[in-house]
Amino acid sequence: MPRPIWSGSISFGLVNVPVALFSAARDLGVHFNQLHEKDAARIETRRFCEKEDKEVSYEEIGRAFDLEDGKSVVVTDEELQEVAPRRTRTIDIEAFSSRHEIDPIYFDHPYFLAPVGDSDGTRRAYQLLVEAMDREDQVAVGRFVMRTKEYLVAVGVRDGRLALTTMRWGDEIRPAKGIDSGAKKPAKAQLDQAVALIEALSADWDPSEFKDRYRERLEDVIARKRKGQTIKAPAQAQQEPSPVPDLMAALERSLAEATGKSRGGGKGLADLSREELYERAQDADVPGRSSMTKDDLVKALDES
Repeated sequence: MPRPIWSGSISFGLVNVPVALFSAARDLGVHFNQLHEKDAARIETRRFCEKEDKEVSYEEIGRAFDLEDGKSVVVTDEELQEVAPRRTRTIDIEAFSSRHEIDPIYFDHPYFLAPVGDSDGTRRAYQLLVEAMDREDQVAVGRFVMRTKEYLVAVGVRDGRLALTTMRWGDEIRPAKGIDSGAKKPAKAQLDQAVALIEALSADWDPSEFKDRYRERLEDVIARKRKGQTIKAPAQAQQEPSPVPDLMAALERSLAEATGKSRGGGKGLADLSREELYERAQDADVPGRSSMTKDDLVKALDES
């Protein structure tokens, strides 16, 4: 059981439900330590005063806000405490909204909320909130303070449990104005082909089908290095600028490949990208796959 990172209660109206907050995401990325290349010693980060050229302890560090004119404003810890959000132990619900009304661009980090305590009253209140929100397909929008920061949050139901997602504030979302929207409207024939291609590639969302292939390649390299193997980088082919395609011809070819794949055809090995070939090579446990070129992978898979 993971340790909670916050505990308090959900508050809406006169109802308070004691809960604990758990992160719903985990970092599976491959992280490296920085080393001095000459002697493989770890690199440390230290804080130095640029004027005195000496290391400064954490207790001596202040804060300043840079202004547009190049000047800065120094802000003390006492002044920051004056504007710090009031620390409470409640997630204050301010409104309920349909989950479909909230644009995913506002969502940030996901968490789970679990009931706290073994009393029947607490657990009944938690389950009542789960079932009521699930039936109405609603999310609760509110705010709470964690550590020293106030968050806007959406609380919904996932797998029979309350799930909380921190959100970005409205003014944090950059407006689309100024972002190029593309060329003029496409011809009807092109639009029909594009819609047909989307329909041919449509499938039920299954997150297990999408893997971090870069992380898998890194883990493979680390495993081979651990065994004392030498890793050679694959030869990088010269990338020539891609010619501007005939859009209609490209759509027609893509649609033909997509419909052929859906009928059980699929692309040949030579038509796959190197990443797709590498993934197949992993499944087939092809040795030395990390350093292979695309042609090498095709040959190895044909022979496996």
